[in-house]
This record gives sequence, C-alpha cells and structure tokens, in this order.
Amino acid sequence: MEIEFETVDGITVVTLFGELDSRTAPIVQERLMDLPGPEARVLLEMSGVNYISSAGLRALLMLYRRMATSEGQVALVGLTESIRDVMTVTGFLDFFAAYDTLEEGLAALNQ
Repeated sequence: MEIEFETVDGITVVTLFGELDSRTAPIVQERLMDLPGPEARVLLEMSGVNYISSAGLRALLMLYRRMATSEGQVALVGLTESIRDVMTVTGFLDFFAAYDTLEEGLAALNQ
C-alpha cells in the first residue's frame, strides 16, 4: 500500500494505491489519524485501490468518526466498481459522499 498526501485549495488529498487489507489497514489508519484537526477537509482518492477488506473498511470508518467529531468533512473519489459494490452492500456509502473524479470531489468540498 502506498499513500501520498497533497493539499489542494485547503483540502488534504490522500491518494491510496494497492490493497487495503488486514496487513495494510493499520498503517493507513495511523497515517490518516495524523491528518489536520478541526474542520479539516479530506478527499480520499481511491482509484488505485484494487481490494478492500473489512479491516480496510474499519480504517475508513475510524477516519469518518474522527472527522465527524471535529466537524470536518471527508469524501471518496475514484472508487472502482468492485470497491463501490463492497461499500454499497456494507452501507459505507451512507456515511461517505463519493465522486467519480478528483475535480468533482474538490468542487464538492469547496462549497
């Protein structure tokens, strides 16, 4: 799993590459918990994620909870069809806004 961070218009864009599973989820969760504090805006670019397990979903849920308690925003972008299916079936897309492109995600978080 590779993780890249950049800031675009005050939004932290986190790009993930690889498998988000029980081996990599703790690393991802630790790195995501280091994100900026109150009222932060985070966009997870996941087009490079080809697999997500329950441990990976848990890491994303922990980020969502942290952002919700600090009045921040988090959104997902670039979900592959298989990842979107997993998130739909498990109800994760009830928590996260999901966008097809980086530009759409950035525009939504800038409103």
